[in-house]
Amino acid sequence: MSNSNQITELHNQLKTHPIYKEISTLDNIRVFMKWHVFAVWDFMSLLKGLQREITCVSVPWRPSPYPKDLARFINEIVLGEESDEDGKGGYTDHFTMYLDAMDDINADQYPLRNFLETMDYESLPGPIREFVKFNIELSTSNDHHKIAAAFFYGRENLIPDIFGPLVAELKSNELDCPNLIYYLERHIELDGDEHGDLAGKCFDLLCGNSEIKRQEGIDTAITSLKLRDNMWSYILGQLAG
Repeated sequence: MSNSNQITELHNQLKTHPIYKEISTLDNIRVFMKWHVFAVWDFMSLLKGLQREITCVSVPWRPSPYPKDLARFINEIVLGEESDEDGKGGYTDHFTMYLDAMDDINADQYPLRNFLETMDYESLPGPIREFVKFNIELSTSNDHHKIAAAFFYGRENLIPDIFGPLVAELKSNELDCPNLIYYLERHIELDGDEHGDLAGKCFDLLCGNSEIKRQEGIDTAITSLKLRDNMWSYILGQLAG
């Protein structure tokens, strides 16, 4: 199987994962959010890893050595992720938006907050630990084409297809979690209409004409998708039948 076909297969596998049908009670939503929040958090590190390289975030400021359209791509995504409309007339970052949605249904935030305080990877279940560690180590590396690959294939291009089934399940069961639904629908809208295309262009521009970089990026994308699938399967195993 070619690498591109493998990415498509893994993408479709996540799109149709059995976890979505189990998000049918508030108790199961609480468990899902308890662990999925780690993916919400480490997403921002991938984004900041790209922004750090492509734009200037240090003082004194210097112009970006990259094409200005690439810098604009990243800044547009950062704008949406760090200061998006909160649905209540204000603005917030998507991580805080998700935590607010967790508060609404009393989802357990202790594993996340303990990890952020201690950064102890061993405190996390294996599939969660492997997912988070991979993304944080990647985001702090200098392999920016690999960061862009994980960001595009493992996040922006994937999210509309995995959040869509979640929203459908929440609505069909008439579950009372409006802030979570807003969060999911906002990502479907942004990633499907804007951010996905921008992230794809970012990956292409960082690879340039280098087939080596493109292949390394594809390999990274495959790892990213496999780790997401492992995370989904772990959470599924934690849900009540």
